[in-house]
Amino acid sequence: MGQTLRRRIMTSVIIGVVVIAALGLLSDIGQVGASLETFSWSTIPAILGFTAINYLLRWLKWDIYLRHTGAGTGVSRTDSALLFCAGMVMAVTPGKVGEVLKSYLLRRINGTAVSTSAPIVVAERMTDGIAMLLLMAVGLTLYPPAAPLFYVLLVLTVLGIAGIQSEALVNRLLVMIAKTRFAEPLQNAYQSSKALLGWRMLLVSTVLSIVSWFFECIAFVYVLQGVGIIPTLLVLQQATFIFAASTLFGLVSLIPGGLGVSEASSTGLLVWMIPMSQAAATAATLVIRFGTLWFGVALGMVTLGWFNRRYPEAAEGEKE
Repeated sequence: MGQTLRRRIMTSVIIGVVVIAALGLLSDIGQVGASLETFSWSTIPAILGFTAINYLLRWLKWDIYLRHTGAGTGVSRTDSALLFCAGMVMAVTPGKVGEVLKSYLLRRINGTAVSTSAPIVVAERMTDGIAMLLLMAVGLTLYPPAAPLFYVLLVLTVLGIAGIQSEALVNRLLVMIAKTRFAEPLQNAYQSSKALLGWRMLLVSTVLSIVSWFFECIAFVYVLQGVGIIPTLLVLQQATFIFAASTLFGLVSLIPGGLGVSEASSTGLLVWMIPMSQAAATAATLVIRFGTLWFGVALGMVTLGWFNRRYPEAAEGEKE
């Protein structure tokens, strides 16, 4: 797993460098460089601080899920935090599905089957997606062309949740695969998913997601302040919409980390909505991506190394 992980990270880093180079060339790399030179770097502590609050609240959601499913037996709060942060190294995988790495790491601690804990990652992504949709709705009137995609994603989300909560439908599907080797893992996964996506738990986790991701929207306002945009309530509304929309576009693209898609949509929306020069918009996009996505990946790499020293891979159980 180690070599595969390193290969995926390196591939994503290379893609990220290509994206940065492409954005720079499309926006006039000299002007982008000038915008970065005049960027108010004193805003960086606030940007990283609000991003850290986002991580803290998302960890709280992860820990609640862990305890609610019974997968947190023998897992201290420190280990829970290490598991969560280590998973962020896989934020540069399609739809962040690589964060199921947390399930493999959890198995080293208490032997929990991956099929039991993996639905936690799915529930995290689903509630994050719902939160992004609701944050996007805050500024939907500012950019009407996004409305059709918003409603399509909303309908698909509601149908997905309803499908998981329909025991009759799921049992029918489980009967169809009852004689295959996937039956038991999928049954475990369904029981965990059902516990996580009940309406009460769904409401609590979605509220946590909205609040946590809103802090990154505030971080985006500080990025815009860094390129000379005066913070106002309208700018906060615009930043919330642009951050949520570009993140969703990257998520549904299934491109690792949304690389290219998130950056292009963020830059385009900034130019159209704020408005601002393409060079300044590109500079702002690069800073917010470094302050959120790549900051998280770097933190994940550090904590994954810490976790591996604490729980060497050789100690991993055989349970699937």
